[in-house]
Amino acid sequence: MLILTPAISFPGIGIGEMDPSRTLPFTFFGKEIYWYGVIIAFGFLLAFLYARWRCKDFGYDFDHVIDAVLYAVPLAIVCARIYYVSSMWEEIYSKNPVSALYIWEGGIAIYGGIIGAVIGLVIFSKVKKQKIWPYLDLAGLGLLIGQLIGRWGNFMNREAFGAQITDNFFLRMGLTENGVTTYWHPTFLYESVWNLIGFILLHFWSKKRKYDGQIFLLYVAWYGLGRAWIEGLRTDSLYLGHTNIRVSQLLAVISFAVSVGVLLYVHFVKKPDGSTMLVNQTAGAEAAQNEA
Repeated sequence: MLILTPAISFPGIGIGEMDPSRTLPFTFFGKEIYWYGVIIAFGFLLAFLYARWRCKDFGYDFDHVIDAVLYAVPLAIVCARIYYVSSMWEEIYSKNPVSALYIWEGGIAIYGGIIGAVIGLVIFSKVKKQKIWPYLDLAGLGLLIGQLIGRWGNFMNREAFGAQITDNFFLRMGLTENGVTTYWHPTFLYESVWNLIGFILLHFWSKKRKYDGQIFLLYVAWYGLGRAWIEGLRTDSLYLGHTNIRVSQLLAVISFAVSVGVLLYVHFVKKPDGSTMLVNQTAGAEAAQNEA
């Protein structure tokens, strides 16, 4: 849901009315530059820098990470668009199918981006003959960074908020039109904070993980749990066909259940001790080579 309102506020936490522009105060070759895209790019940059900092902790050189990104990012963008277009086909794109290509007009979905990134990493691992799970671990941490930053693009657009609420809820978001202020759940803020907490927890947990893939599974479980709740509050959800089933909420519940099931199975049945992790195998091979 997008409202081009002149004022936005958070009175419950002492933030009065403000009027953030959707675009930067200059153009590029005559084209307006939207804050949404800038913020998404900034989130990607921070995730990329984090990957550069942590890649050796997962057993890979930074050159390998760059190669993986070149596979993952294009597919993430394409799948994010496909996910959105497929959910809105009858309402918007069936009337003018070519408009599905007009990504600059907006319309992407994060779950599609996640699916595309995973597909890209799978292809990369097959082509380069690399173990995929350490990449997915690092990708999960990077995705949390990108998502917690990227949601503020929704703030600039005044979108991705939830149902209307009373004026005494402490975290209410006020939107003003024609002098009338209504209050809504700032679900973009909920998700940003949820992802921030998840990133902090998984950042420290990653230093004592027991097997490759554990952090990615925890990421899927954490994000799925939060998204299942937050999606239920939103007013702009994508629905499954003509049903009342929210696509992203359904996917969140399924991904949470599957990832938790796998985590429990590995913990209680496989009982890994960390010896099979790529970073430990690499360290062991280097130590043996130095002794030789």
